[in-house]
Amino acid sequence: MAFCIAVIGKDNAPLYLTTSDMEQELDLQYHVNAALDVVEEKCLIGKGAPESKELYLGLLYSTENHKIYGFVTNTRVKFIVVVDSSNVALRENEVRAIFRNLHLLYTDAVCNPFYIPGESLTSKKFDRAVQKLMSGTA
Repeated sequence: MAFCIAVIGKDNAPLYLTTSDMEQELDLQYHVNAALDVVEEKCLIGKGAPESKELYLGLLYSTENHKIYGFVTNTRVKFIVVVDSSNVALRENEVRAIFRNLHLLYTDAVCNPFYIPGESLTSKKFDRAVQKLMSGTA
């Protein structure tokens, strides 16, 4: 279902990035990096709106092969998901569910007392759960 899932910290440093297609890894990382500019722009435009706990940004941009979706939390942690653009069966509420599950997984991972804030996520449990989420079996 998803080609790439990235968790980006508030200083735009990647905390976690995984891809399902290792041959396209560099291209997918480029799409994630380019999506950060769109996320920042959408967050600046939304400054006048009341502060919400979570901010689903929806489709950030689309290319010929991929659709890039974004989500921001109130702590300015960004989630970027890259999916195949030929997947027309993917609906908006399914993308929201992916972000909701990803946010729950991230929250569980950083609530670990041994996690140092700002460090990359290196949890095997988090990896397995994200891989399930990427395959669509979560």
